[in-house]
Amino acid sequence: NKKTERLGRELASRGHKATLIPVLSFTFVSLNTLSDKLFQPERHGGLIFTSPRAVEAVKMCLEDDERTEQWNMDIKDKWNAKSIYVVGKATAALVENLGLVPLGEDTGTADVLSRLILEREDANILPLLFPCGSIKREVLPSTLRENGVPLDTLMVYQTAQHPDLEKNLKNHFTQQVQEASTKVFQTALPSSARRESGSVWKR
Repeated sequence: NKKTERLGRELASRGHKATLIPVLSFTFVSLNTLSDKLFQPERHGGLIFTSPRAVEAVKMCLEDDERTEQWNMDIKDKWNAKSIYVVGKATAALVENLGLVPLGEDTGTADVLSRLILEREDANILPLLFPCGSIKREVLPSTLRENGVPLDTLMVYQTAQHPDLEKNLKNHFTQQVQEASTKVFQTALPSSARRESGSVWKR
């Protein structure tokens, strides 16, 4: 992503080499259930998004041409008549790409967003639909429930260790050891020998 690319460029500018090794993988689940809920906005009082992947799950529900047409025709407008709460500018931008109008992009955290929701909602609203991941902070759901704001929480993606993590780490460190060994060997050689073997050990 853009943050990773910027970090890589910054490290390179300072003479460092960065290697990206994915640590986590994400699997989307319950998309049929999410789709059913999305296309019945009259059953909910609004939407809550606290991660870009939750928005991605919604996007996947709209991949069918017929669904997309129905979404653009009237469903998104029915959602926009309600409140669409988000955490962060990145999530807000993805929500806008769906044709929805986000609220709370400057809140920054789920804790702050929950306070915004409490300022605007009460116990009399329909449940807020909250698509989320398997590893989520309980601050927002707990705060809303403690204050009587109804919430419909649906796990739409699962987070797990990347299946190739161990292999990728092993390959990376093996390569680092080989490169380090080459440097040590070159340094130990007399200068004349280094010149003669330069074509062999040149990196």
